[in-house]
Amino acid sequence: MEILVTLKQLGAKRDRFGAVPFPLENTPNTVGELIAGAVRTCVSAYRMQAVKAAHPLTSDQIRQMAEIGKIAFGGHYNPADADESEAVRTALEAYRDGLFRIFINDAEAGAADAPVSLHEHDTVMFLRLTFLAGRMW
Repeated sequence: MEILVTLKQLGAKRDRFGAVPFPLENTPNTVGELIAGAVRTCVSAYRMQAVKAAHPLTSDQIRQMAEIGKIAFGGHYNPADADESEAVRTALEAYRDGLFRIFINDAEAGAADAPVSLHEHDTVMFLRLTFLAGRMW
């Protein structure tokens, strides 16, 4: 199944990348399964990228990276392999703690055990919620 994913941060005027195609292995039945599937896809992509040899960046790649504010060569400086089950557990805990919200076609997805009905090319937005930090006077 392929969905369209957008990433936003509270207070940001635009989403980070626009809607990008995002493959999922299985069709999720709950919000928790959607989170787990998204994390598994990202861990798999991370592992595949770690295997690739470094190559020179094209001018188009540099322009795209400059739009999001970071130009990187894609190297992995951490030799530890990503633990998929730990990543899923951490993402589910972060969702339950309210660190991000999920909207499916502009409707909030709800709790992690809430049922979800996804179809091909539905738009899923992950909204990162950040809290104020610093001293209070």
